[in-house]
Amino acid sequence: MLADALEHLVSGIVDNPEDVEVTSRSMRRGQLLEVRVNPDDLGRVIGRNGRTARALRSVISALSTRGPVRVDVIDTDRD
Repeated sequence: MLADALEHLVSGIVDNPEDVEVTSRSMRRGQLLEVRVNPDDLGRVIGRNGRTARALRSVISALSTRGPVRVDVIDTDRD
């Protein structure tokens, strides 16, 4: 559910929503959500001084009902 919500939020921000991929893993300290986007959209997801990424983390943390959630934006260079 959290992965779907994050994917929906990120898809609304980027120019290439079909390239958005969110994977979820359970870690010892909670859940880890990894976001992969088109390399051209990386700046949009991170935002100026990381503001957009911080806002996404805040929203997902607020939605979480099962403890801490970590959101990582993965830099994928697909050249």
